[in-house]
Amino acid sequence: MLGNSPVFLFLLVCAVGLGWLVVIFNRLVALNARVANAYAQIDVQFKRRYDLIPNLVEVAREYMGHERQTLEAVIVARNSAARARAAAASNPADAEVMATLSTAEGGVAGALRRLSAVAESYPDLKASANLAQLSEELTSTENKVAFARQAFNDAVMNLNTGVRSFPAVIFAARFGFKEAGMLEAIGAANERQAPDVKLRA
Repeated sequence: MLGNSPVFLFLLVCAVGLGWLVVIFNRLVALNARVANAYAQIDVQFKRRYDLIPNLVEVAREYMGHERQTLEAVIVARNSAARARAAAASNPADAEVMATLSTAEGGVAGALRRLSAVAESYPDLKASANLAQLSEELTSTENKVAFARQAFNDAVMNLNTGVRSFPAVIFAARFGFKEAGMLEAIGAANERQAPDVKLRA
């Protein structure tokens, strides 16, 4: 009988094994796609934040022209983070790229905190309606970044678990899948909060 022949059994085992590999591969593809999608959500918020920062600096410049170093530090940090963002957009599952982006984002948060601290000594600047509106929009964007970062890190955790789980761990590297890097908030515990840039009196 055909069902008992060694050739049939061999073909059946091969078909089951191939089906099993296809299921593993497709699962890893789906997990990788979720990481890319989650990064796209963060990317939208990063772009919004990077678009707001020059406006914030320009308004502040009107009042604090002699604080040039502080203003330039914000722009330098923003430009560095924008370059890191562009690199991350091309490969959001790369752990090294995410580490660079995390560091750059920490630089932006630190520069904004320094700007906020310096701005406290300028009552006219604190009273500026334009600055208050920009600060509110920036704070709202920071909150959205935090939520999007959590969703991204959840997707990364699922991918990393999938890559490390048996039996996928046997084939993941051969299929070109590797662990992704989390997007961390950099700095001390108080730096893990959104920068407080509300400069109202």
